[in-house]
Amino acid sequence: MKTKGRTIIGIVGLLLGILWLFPFYLIVSNSFKTPKGIFASVLSLPHPSTTDNYVNSFQALHFIASLTNSLIITICSVLVIILASSMAAYALQRNHSKLSSGLLLLFISAMLIPFQSVMIPLTANFGAVHFLNMWGLVIMYLGFDCSLSVFLYQGTLSSIPIAMDESAELEGASRWQIFTKVIFPMLSPITVTVAILNIIAIWNDYLLPSLVLPQAQYTIPLQMFNFFGEYTKQWHLALAGITISIIPVILFYLFAQKWIIKGVTDGAVK
Repeated sequence: MKTKGRTIIGIVGLLLGILWLFPFYLIVSNSFKTPKGIFASVLSLPHPSTTDNYVNSFQALHFIASLTNSLIITICSVLVIILASSMAAYALQRNHSKLSSGLLLLFISAMLIPFQSVMIPLTANFGAVHFLNMWGLVIMYLGFDCSLSVFLYQGTLSSIPIAMDESAELEGASRWQIFTKVIFPMLSPITVTVAILNIIAIWNDYLLPSLVLPQAQYTIPLQMFNFFGEYTKQWHLALAGITISIIPVILFYLFAQKWIIKGVTDGAVK
């Protein structure tokens, strides 16, 4: 019975895997076809195949510039969020007072505020000080994403005994050294989680960058939106553009999967 159950689960898993991969097959296979080939048969393999679609889409997307902008915004935002939220959570968790409890409650409450309710005054205020650019966007991401990160870090810090701090203090370590050399390395599992959550959200974000960024600093999602507006009926170019835009995400997961799995397993053990 157990063998039969495993076989059924394996077949169901295989079918679900094929179902999940099918849209990717359609996108990639049709991106190598000519317009005539797409309308002749969407499901067939490309014959004849062409790479001209990728060359034209790469140029139309301004891919190098938009990729650079996305990387700068995502990396800077995530680093600032990790640094600020981990230090804030450490200060709040190690200082037991009504003020720290109130500030933590304020951070948690901020997660309930929808972005749409503050986007107009936010952009208006940043525009008034001429800060509607990628660096202003990094500051906005810090404000919006820090609440969840502080909450996650605070929960993990509560499981680290204060005796670790006291031992390091007896050895002559300063508060900064205690945090950077003792506490923060122990937060690596939750840091991986915080980084992944914010990388996915920031990399794929469209609404906030569309309100803030000038055209010269457009990210990949913004370029894709403009690209589809221009090439909606030219599916061979549109599908090639989609394929190009998802390559960085796939490469990120292939590169970071070791740390993703380690973060999940370490968190489960703790």
